[in-house]
Amino acid sequence: MNTVGMRLVEGLHARGVEVIFGIPGVHTVEMYRGLSGSPVRHVTARHEQGCAFMADGYARATGKPGVALVITGPGLTNAITAMAQAREDSVPMLVISGVNRRASLGKGWGLLHELPDQQAMIATLCPTRRITDPSEVGETLDWAFATLASGRPGPVHIEVPTDVMPMECPALAAPAPVPARPAAKSQTEAAELLNAARDVVILAGGGTRGQEAALRALAERLDAPVVQTANARGQMHGHALTVPASASLAAVRALIQSAGQVLAIGTEFGWTEYDTYVIGDLPAPPNMIRIDACAEQLARLPAALRLHGDAGATMAALLPLVRQKTTDGAGRAASTRARARAEIGELEPMMPGRLEMVEVVRAALPGCLIVADSTQPIYAANLYYDHDRPDGYFNAATGYGALGYGPGAAVGAAIGAPGEKVVCLIGDGGLQFSPGELRTAVDERLPITFLVWNNAAYNEIADAMRAANTEVIGCHPSPLKLEPFAAACDLPFASVPFDPEALHWALAQPHSGPRLIEVRVPA
Repeated sequence: MNTVGMRLVEGLHARGVEVIFGIPGVHTVEMYRGLSGSPVRHVTARHEQGCAFMADGYARATGKPGVALVITGPGLTNAITAMAQAREDSVPMLVISGVNRRASLGKGWGLLHELPDQQAMIATLCPTRRITDPSEVGETLDWAFATLASGRPGPVHIEVPTDVMPMECPALAAPAPVPARPAAKSQTEAAELLNAARDVVILAGGGTRGQEAALRALAERLDAPVVQTANARGQMHGHALTVPASASLAAVRALIQSAGQVLAIGTEFGWTEYDTYVIGDLPAPPNMIRIDACAEQLARLPAALRLHGDAGATMAALLPLVRQKTTDGAGRAASTRARARAEIGELEPMMPGRLEMVEVVRAALPGCLIVADSTQPIYAANLYYDHDRPDGYFNAATGYGALGYGPGAAVGAAIGAPGEKVVCLIGDGGLQFSPGELRTAVDERLPITFLVWNNAAYNEIADAMRAANTEVIGCHPSPLKLEPFAAACDLPFASVPFDPEALHWALAQPHSGPRLIEVRVPA
């Protein structure tokens, strides 16, 4: 007999799912029955938050939805933090959970893992459906994958009652075709505005991920500097038109304000990206042209023209309509890069050294994926850093800003990009949020370098307290003793001072599986 749980796994495989990140429980046994003999690979995390962070990293590395499988109640509530991060960063993620048997829902019987209304709770965060009958399995999966492929990407949730999972389920119909995201209309009007402008600046957000060729072609046709948000970094590496710097910097704001026309592509103008220092305004000219897959985001800000559609398809459709410009875009970009790089040193004397750490990673491990947590070197790099791999740089330090993101996301990225070098850059404080996921990297024999910035503090918070003239409280939890911790995880270990040459040497050492490198940072 094929059960609902078995058919669910079968249906996921039919829709291209190759990996599920999960932790089994008594409420998901029937779904794990479906994994027996399935070509779908299961990766066991150490915490459900880690499961969903792994799905996030997998999705960012592959461009395909990441899938997490968790139990009823605490399994889902543990995953919510990672789902919220995915929502803020527009990452496609499918989370499948159990829920208590149908007759008990909302009754408060005190069942194991019971919530008052699990579906209502998750509905405040993302689209959700419950499978209440075997006939609904195929249509629910079709709905989930259509939702993941339309509009703004983000998390989607399916829950299955424990008494439905073991029910006999007929064979599923072939998956419904997933609709392609269409190009926006009004390209002719956009081209007229761009052709009439004396010069153009492009603001590229996370919606341009996976579309580097289209972005480069359009930028070169418009001779337009391309300002990249953190979620767009790695595209057009080293290109004369690249401005890999935050729009929170005065130099970048000046470039935007001086432009004859701003073309904003796939960026939501999030305050943590565009107004990091809480100046109180966004560098978002009201006469700009915006391209975005999300109608709600387009409506947030004034614009001369809003193009609702897929960024890549819209850029490709727009390209033949715009004329070649010659406006010294390379000169404007070079000047902005130089001033932005100098500005980060003026903001904080230690910032250039922190940025150099990230640049050493790029130099020692060219083409690696850098998957990072919220930590001081990444705060610096999010302000200014040009990565050398398209879509190969991402972190949780903007938007939702969840600590503990790095290890799980690095595992997911390494599984999504097999054989590629992955660096998880994380602080000593962030590491203590999710240390168990390093064991998952060991189990899976993944080539991840866990690079720990160890200043024995939540130093960014301590600095903020000092700046606010308040006593520093709670910012110095005792750090892990990293050498015995690495040994407990069966990880090769190296410890280096905060010195570029020492770090480069440690990173350049050959390794086949995961390893841990500590950078000792003076307090």
